[in-house]
Amino acid sequence: MEPTIRIITRGANGELRTKDYEKHESVLKMHTQIGVDDCSTDLKLRGLPVFRGLIGPMPESNDVVRYESPEVFETLTKQWGTTPPVRRRRRRRTTS
Repeated sequence: MEPTIRIITRGANGELRTKDYEKHESVLKMHTQIGVDDCSTDLKLRGLPVFRGLIGPMPESNDVVRYESPEVFETLTKQWGTTPPVRRRRRRRTTS
């Protein structure tokens, strides 16, 4: 079973636009395939198409593979990199 391809782009008014494709042929009608992923550390991604003008493939879930426009990729990567880590509080053990 082929994974669903999710393409994330930015709309004219700045919002993120997400479109899912069940069939890879549908994506090939809009984007030119320039190769296949042959070096991903995620073995599930190897052999999946690489499209001109899109960053990916990237794993999103077990059955969804994500591609992003370069602008979306840059923006989301910057946001991810500047998000402060969640600090967790340690509980101290009391010794009796």
